[in-house]
Formats: sequence, C-alpha cells, structure tokens
Amino acid sequence: MIIYNVTINIDESIHDEWLLWIKEHIPKVLRTGKFDKATLTRVLVEEDMGGVTYSVQYRSYSREALDAYYKEDADRLRQDGLKKFADKMLAFRTELQIVDEYTVNFK
Repeated sequence: MIIYNVTINIDESIHDEWLLWIKEHIPKVLRTGKFDKATLTRVLVEEDMGGVTYSVQYRSYSREALDAYYKEDADRLRQDGLKKFADKMLAFRTELQIVDEYTVNFK
C-alpha cells in the first residue's frame, strides 16, 4: 500500500475558506475510487514562512491505483484549488510506502 501525501502551507488570510474547501475536496478525491481512506492533519511545527500547514494522507489501493489517479484525475482535481488559492498556498506531494503497521492490543 502507498500513501499519497500532500502537504500544504496556507496563508492565514484564506485559512478558514481553504479549510472549508479542503473538507469538500477530499471526498472528491476519494470518489475517484483510487484510495480507500484519507486523513487530514494539521502540522504542529511553525514554519519560518508563516501560514498554517496541513497534510492530507490518501491511502491508495496499490501502485497501479495511484498511477491511474495521476493519469486520470490529478490534474483536474488540482485545478480546483489552484484557481481559488494559487497565490496564497504552497503544496508539495510525496509518496510513502507502508513497510509495516502495528497496533496496541491490550487484554
């Protein structure tokens, strides 16, 4: 399984509007059928450049599913945010491969 991570720094002047928008955007990405889960987190480290930073982690079904997302959906869905917030946000994307997962199981 691969996590498609999008880290976004948002200018404080549009923070509230962006937060409402991303909560509508994430379900659109999930409806592509390429991911089974998404997690929205706020980065707690303050950036020198200011703003507020978030990370969205989308869990893809497979490498092939993620590649299909890039080919079929990514450009279209990215344009939504770029049109609204282009000069007030900075985003970068990374891919993470899950090596192993652990859970606590107390009896």
